[in-house]
Amino acid sequence: MKRRNFIQLSAITGAIPFLGLKACATPSNETNNNNDEEQAFELEEWTASQLQEAMESRTYTSRQICELYLARIAAKDQSDGGLNSVIEVNPDALQIADDLDRERGEGSVRGPLHGIPVMIKDNIDTGDKMMTTAGSMALAGSTAPDDAFIIKKLREAGAVLLGKTNLSEWANFRSFRSSSGWSGRGRQTRNPYALDRNPCGSSAGSGAAVSGNMCALTIGTETNGSIVCPSSANGVVGIKPTVGLWSRNGIIPISETQDTAGPMGRTVADAAALLGACVGLDEADRVTYESEGNFQTDYTKFLDVDGLKGKRIGVLDGVIGYHEAVDEIMERAFEAMEAQGATLIKDIRVSENGAYGNSGLELLLYEFKDGLNKYLASRPDARVKNLADVIQFNKDNADVEMPYFPQGILERAEIKGPLSDNEYKEHLKVVTEVSRNGIDKALEENNLDAIIGVTGGPAWPIDVINGDHFGTGSSTPAARSGYPNITVPAGYVHGLPVGMSIFSGKYQEPKLISIAYAFEQATMVRKAPKLLPTLNLV
Repeated sequence: MKRRNFIQLSAITGAIPFLGLKACATPSNETNNNNDEEQAFELEEWTASQLQEAMESRTYTSRQICELYLARIAAKDQSDGGLNSVIEVNPDALQIADDLDRERGEGSVRGPLHGIPVMIKDNIDTGDKMMTTAGSMALAGSTAPDDAFIIKKLREAGAVLLGKTNLSEWANFRSFRSSSGWSGRGRQTRNPYALDRNPCGSSAGSGAAVSGNMCALTIGTETNGSIVCPSSANGVVGIKPTVGLWSRNGIIPISETQDTAGPMGRTVADAAALLGACVGLDEADRVTYESEGNFQTDYTKFLDVDGLKGKRIGVLDGVIGYHEAVDEIMERAFEAMEAQGATLIKDIRVSENGAYGNSGLELLLYEFKDGLNKYLASRPDARVKNLADVIQFNKDNADVEMPYFPQGILERAEIKGPLSDNEYKEHLKVVTEVSRNGIDKALEENNLDAIIGVTGGPAWPIDVINGDHFGTGSSTPAARSGYPNITVPAGYVHGLPVGMSIFSGKYQEPKLISIAYAFEQATMVRKAPKLLPTLNLV
C-alpha cells in the first residue's frame, strides 16, 4: 500500500500515524522513463472538443476516456516518484461515465462537457464518497454534507467528476515559509516539466494534473495568484473570474472579498467552456446576484482569432527587468500582439508602491478566521470545529502536519476579532479602493481594453525547508480588486513555462477571453510536458 493511501485509511479509522514521511521523494528515472521508445499517452493534449467529437463518433465512450485517464494517473501520478497531483480519485467516476454514455445513447447530450473528465481542488465540497480536506489531516476522514454550488452546476453540465487534486494546505494560508503544493494529507505535488521543480500554488495539483494530461480540465481556487501562478508554472490557461461570477458556497474560504474558483485547461477554448458551465445566482452567496445580467452561459462564443485587432493593451509597469529570458519572452509577446493589430501602451501603473500598507494581509487574516469558523460549523462530522481547533490539531500532530514549516499565519489569524471591528473595516476600505480605483483609473485614462504583465517566473526547485522562491508576478491588482484575470502560456525558459496575464475591469471576461484566444492562436506556445526527473540543462 502506498504511504499516502495508508495515511488516508488511518485517518478514516481515527488513527493518525507518525511515520516521518518524506515530503518529496527523489523522482524515479525508472518510473518516469520518457525516452523515445515509450508509448505516448493515447489522449495526450486532447481538448474537450476533441474528446466530445470522439464520443459523438463512437470512437470512445466516456467510460473508456475515464479509464485511460485513471490508468495514466496510476502509472504517472500515483506511482513512486510520480507527479503527485491527485489527492483522491472518485470511486463513482466510472458509474457516472456509464450513466452519461447511456444518456448519449438515448440521444440526449447536455452540452460541451457531457462525459468530459474534470478534477477539482480538494477545498471544494462534494457530497459524495470523496473527502474535502484542504489538504489538512485535521479534516481527513470527513466528508462534506452536500455539493458546492459550482459542483452541482458541473454535474448538471454532464461532466464526470474524476477526482480531487492536491493543493498547498489551507490554500497556502498557513505558513509564511511554505512550499507550494505541499499538504499534510497529499504531501508534495511536482511540476510536470521537471519533477524536482515547484508547481506553484495553491492550486498546484489542479495546474499539474491538467498540464500532465491526467484529466481534460480542472478547477482551482484563488485569493491572490492561486489560479494564475500554477497555471503559468505548469504551462496551462487559467481564468480567475470576477468575484461573484462563480459561487463560493461550499468552498473552504480564505477571503470573502477576494476568493473565487475558476477553470484551468490546456487551451483557452477548454477553459472558456468550463467557465460558462458554473455561472449562476446562488442564494447562499449573495455576491453572485451582482453578476445578474453580466454572466454568460457560453463563453466560447468569444473565441475570436481577430480578438487583438484594434485593442489597446496596457503593459504593467515593472514587468521587464526581473529575468533576461523572461524579458525576451515578453518582448516576443508584445511583438505578436502588435502583429495581430493591437496597440501597446507601456509603463502602466495601477497603484503606487506601498499604497496598501499592511492592509492586504490584515484583511485576509480577519476574513479567514471568520470564514473558516463559519465553514467548519457546516461540517458536523469534522473533528475540528473552529480555527483554534485546527491550530491545536497541528500542534498535537506536528510530525505529520508541521515537519518542515510552522503555522504562523493561522496563529496570527486566530487573534483577530470579528468583522465588525473598525480596524477590519479600515483595511477593507484601503484594499478595495486602492485596487479597484487603480485599475479603473488606468483603463479609463489610457483608453485601454486590458492590461498585461508577467504571470510569474520559471518554476523554482522544490524546497520544503526554506519554502518558495517567488521571483515576480502580477496577480495582486486583479486579486484585490475582485476583477478577472486570465493567464496564457507565453514562452519557456530552459524548458520551464512562463505565462502572460491579461486583466481588466469587472465582468470583462468576454473581452479577456477574446484577447487571450487571439494571442494563443497566433503563437501556439504550449508544449506537452514529459515528466522529466530534472531539467536537461547543457
